[in-house]
Amino acid sequence: MIADFRVIFERDPAARNWLEVLFCYPGLQAIMLHRVAHSLYKQGMPFLPRLISHLARFFTGIEIHPGAQIGTGVFIDHGMGVVIGETAEVGDYSLIYQGVTLGGTGKESGKRHPTLGKNVVVGAGAKVLGNLNIGNSVRIGAGSVVLRDVPSDCTVVGIPGRIIYQSGVKVNPLEHGNLPDSEAKVIRLLLDRIEALEKQVEALQEDKLKQRELVVSGISKLTASSDHDESHSCYIKDKEIEEFLGGTM
Repeated sequence: MIADFRVIFERDPAARNWLEVLFCYPGLQAIMLHRVAHSLYKQGMPFLPRLISHLARFFTGIEIHPGAQIGTGVFIDHGMGVVIGETAEVGDYSLIYQGVTLGGTGKESGKRHPTLGKNVVVGAGAKVLGNLNIGNSVRIGAGSVVLRDVPSDCTVVGIPGRIIYQSGVKVNPLEHGNLPDSEAKVIRLLLDRIEALEKQVEALQEDKLKQRELVVSGISKLTASSDHDESHSCYIKDKEIEEFLGGTM
C-alpha cells in the first residue's frame, strides 16, 4: 500500500500533499479496498469480498473483482468506469486511465481475462478482452481494442489493436494520447497512390490523343493528294445524300 501511495506523486503532477491523495484519489481508494477484498477472497470467504468490491464501485466508480491480482505500485488515474475482471492480472507499476476494461469475451470458465506485464500503460477508454498476455512496458493507446497477445516493449493503437512501435522506441508513459494515427497514415498512402494512378491515366490519354491527331493528319494529306475527279465525285455523293434527307444535312 505504501508503494501504491508513493507512485501517485511520481506519476500525477496534480498530487500536492498526502491528505489530498488519501481522501480525493478514487484510484488509490479502490486499490486499497481491493487489497482487503482480495485477501478475504483468497481465504475462501463467500460474501464479504464481493460486498467490499461493490461498495468500492459505488464510492469510486471503479469495479475490481476480488479475484483479480493487482501488482505493487499500480496507479489508476481518475478511474471512473474502469472494470477489471476476476482472472485479470495487472503487473507492478502499471498505469490505467479512466474507462479501461480488462474483460472477457464470453462465458468460458477458467482464465478468461488478460494478464498485463510490468510498467504497462493502458490509455483512456481502451479495452483488453480475453485471455491475453500483454508484455512488459507496453503502451495501449486511448480507445484501442486489443484482442491479441502483445510482446514486450510495443505500442498498440486502433480497433482492433495494431502494433505500431517495436522494441527500442523510448516513450513517456504519461503521454498515452500522443500516438500516431495508423489509419490516417494508411488513408494518406492510398490517396497518394490514387493520385499517382490518375496521373498515369492522364498521360495515357494524352498519348492516345496525339496518336489520333497524327492519324487524322495523315488521312487529310492523302485526301488532299487525290485527283480532282474523285473529290468531285465525293462531293456529288454528298449532294445526293443531302437531297435524299430533304436538305437537312
